[in-house]
Amino acid sequence: MPDSAPPGAGPEPLLLKVSETPMKTAAQLLKLKAVENHQVHSIGPDQMVLEALQIMAQKNVGALPVMEAGQVVGVISERDYARKVVLQGRSSVGTPVRAIMSAPVVTADSQHSIERCMAVMTDSHLRHLPVLEGQQLIGLLSIGDLVKEAIVEQADLIRQLEHYIRGH
Repeated sequence: MPDSAPPGAGPEPLLLKVSETPMKTAAQLLKLKAVENHQVHSIGPDQMVLEALQIMAQKNVGALPVMEAGQVVGVISERDYARKVVLQGRSSVGTPVRAIMSAPVVTADSQHSIERCMAVMTDSHLRHLPVLEGQQLIGLLSIGDLVKEAIVEQADLIRQLEHYIRGH
């Protein structure tokens, strides 16, 4: 008679060995952005909203960190302009950035995962997230940057699963 397995013991479970590449950090994602987007553009709180709009248009960005004495004190976005200037009948020429910027500013640490950054942005209803290394601003991530990276990482996982299923 052949040896039989002990009662209740089934075949060995198959273990899926997916590459355990952790999600990228905010700093890693910033390094992957196009070269022209590596420079962090910012504005001061006492500059006029019109200047912020001109910088955003020239640099093709949707938001700027607001810097005072080397610290991020807020963020001004196209959305802030639309809601706090246009809809309230204010002038972008005579309105200081401080009057419409989003503050206090929510930031991410450079070592936060993409997943954590997405959670912060979702929970805080943000489209732009300043990234700090210590107290120094190193970049600004948009929700688009994070979604694009999440899609890349999911596609990679799908490829790995397909590879496993095919037994290659």
